[in-house]
Amino acid sequence: MYRRLSAVLFPVMTLFFIGSIYWGYQEHQEKNSILIKAENQYQRAFHDLTYHVEQLHRELGNTLAVNSASQGFHRKGLVNVWRLTSEAQNEINQLPLTLLPFNKTEEFLSKIANFSYKTSVRDLTKQPLSPDEYKTLKTLYSDSEYISKSLFGVQDKVIANNLRWMDVEVALASEKSTLDNTIIDGFKTVDKKVSEYPEINWGPSVASMYQKRSIKMLGGKLATPEDIKKLAAKFLKLDNPNDIKVVENGKGTEYSSYSATYKGNKADNPIELDFSQKGAQLIWFENPRDIGKPVVSIGDARKKADEFLSRHGYPKMKAITYDRSDSMAVFTFVANQNGVLIYPDKLTVKIALDNGDAVALQASDFVYEHHKRKLPKPKLMSADARAALNPDFKVQKEQMAIIDNDMGDEVLCYEFVGKINGGVYKIYINADSGIEESIEQLPE
Repeated sequence: MYRRLSAVLFPVMTLFFIGSIYWGYQEHQEKNSILIKAENQYQRAFHDLTYHVEQLHRELGNTLAVNSASQGFHRKGLVNVWRLTSEAQNEINQLPLTLLPFNKTEEFLSKIANFSYKTSVRDLTKQPLSPDEYKTLKTLYSDSEYISKSLFGVQDKVIANNLRWMDVEVALASEKSTLDNTIIDGFKTVDKKVSEYPEINWGPSVASMYQKRSIKMLGGKLATPEDIKKLAAKFLKLDNPNDIKVVENGKGTEYSSYSATYKGNKADNPIELDFSQKGAQLIWFENPRDIGKPVVSIGDARKKADEFLSRHGYPKMKAITYDRSDSMAVFTFVANQNGVLIYPDKLTVKIALDNGDAVALQASDFVYEHHKRKLPKPKLMSADARAALNPDFKVQKEQMAIIDNDMGDEVLCYEFVGKINGGVYKIYINADSGIEESIEQLPE
């Protein structure tokens, strides 16, 4: 009996054993293939990064080398600087550096990209590089040289010692001591050096991109938690402000605000509101209730949104777009000053289509951008602005508007809504220069 059983089981177990060895070998080969592919991608991204930073340094030098009157070459050089910096940023994002402090270098490259882009898109024949911008370019040329040489130094060590990026990823993920990791040490050294660079005059258009909204930008007195309770209770039509819980965010900083929460009978889905500490302005509100079957039309929902804003003391604003889901409609409103739409000054209202109630408000842009503007008079007539449009563009609507241009400046434009190539577009023509400031395709 034992012999017969062994004669049957032995070949079966042998097959299982051989099969498990083959399966393990296949798994090992597939794992190695994935690791080799990842390593090759990391190596390629690193060597491309080193090359593009070195080319960036050269391009900055070329831009500075030509005559100050060579606006055409300046524009070409700045466009190349922007392109190379964008390439370098993309390659940094492909490396396993998310756990490694390299943010100062990334921010530095980001500012170079924005400086070169915003300088190159303007008409350099009318507004050539200023002395301050030349000084900035010289500083960037000098600073980028150090980054380039440092990356080349790391590259030499990587090649000479056959270092692997997969070891960097493992070291960072495991949070083990990385003092002996040449690649990590090299990148840390670069970032530390960049953090020690003196502050550069990037110009107002670039600086404004990195300017964070803080309570310093707002008017009014500092509100207390009790003030916020009363304001939230009034907004929600509650009799007892003590039903609302208020917590302070960013206490003691210039970004401090208050969050108000009302649970009522919905402990799992409380109503939440955020207020600025200075001036006690409502930044956003959300009532995450369950929404029933839609019965309210888009036209009626729009009226409900208007009524909601009016009831809470917002000035008369104009709805410019809406998005609809199965149960809600979201309307975007912008300020309207003397018939001119002010696009930076906007807010959104979300209306539930089961009963027309407003269930959310996002008003941060309104809080920080709402003020009366001194509107310039257009230098161009409407007919002159229309002449800048494509002859095939069929204008359906015309409106004056203030928008932010590529330089981050507010500019007065003629807004034309119309059709071309089977699509609906908004085209903004600068009311002074006649250039196309922005083009936006709209949903049908």
